[in-house]
Amino acid sequence: MQFNWLPLKSQIGRIIKICLPSGMIVPIFQGTLRGKKWMIASSNIECALGSYEYEKRKLFENRISKGSVVYDVGAHVGFYTLLASEIVGPEGKVIAFEPVPQNLLFLRRHLQLNGCRNVTIVDAAVCDKEGIACFDRGPNSSMGHISKDGDLIVRLVSLDELVMKNRIDPPDYIKIDVEGAELLVLKGAKKTLTKYKPELFLATHSPELHRNCCMFLRSLGCQIRPIANERMNLSDELFGFWPKSLQ
Repeated sequence: MQFNWLPLKSQIGRIIKICLPSGMIVPIFQGTLRGKKWMIASSNIECALGSYEYEKRKLFENRISKGSVVYDVGAHVGFYTLLASEIVGPEGKVIAFEPVPQNLLFLRRHLQLNGCRNVTIVDAAVCDKEGIACFDRGPNSSMGHISKDGDLIVRLVSLDELVMKNRIDPPDYIKIDVEGAELLVLKGAKKTLTKYKPELFLATHSPELHRNCCMFLRSLGCQIRPIANERMNLSDELFGFWPKSLQ
């Protein structure tokens, strides 16, 4: 049985989660991560069912190759980190960026439960410069964002600073889901993008950010298409690639 149809906020999904103890660790039901251990309390039930963000996940699985380097920018509790770790294998590397302490606890626990040894965690928010900033944790754990009204102080890093100073390996793929800071992440990675041309899995969080991110990436020579079968201006999940990367 497949659960790809199960909506994120469906009544059935809520009922399933309510019926399971919050501290329970379960095997992921299906997909590439089938059998991997997942903490029910960490996120929505779709992660445990293996049906989380189906279209994006399938493209992620189809594009990423063994032995590659993947950045998970806005790793949350680690679903895509765990997925990338499984796909790239022991010869590959995953670098997960996450600033929220509670999310980091779940992220580290998921990696520990599943014996992931190819993942490096950077406990910081990715931006266009290094420094510190106020961070709003948001109404739930997946919606935290940089904000002057936030009560959490987080460290800021830029991908260019880390890559160009050889602090981390350059990326082959970058997943970005940062609740409104996506343009700052891209601007802080301009040198990395133009030099290494990683494929991008980008979530945008407003029509204005969508337009500005697309304009910025196209100015670098990056091509963009929607991940799902939607019109470009209606899609908030984008795949960025460079002309030679799809050959």
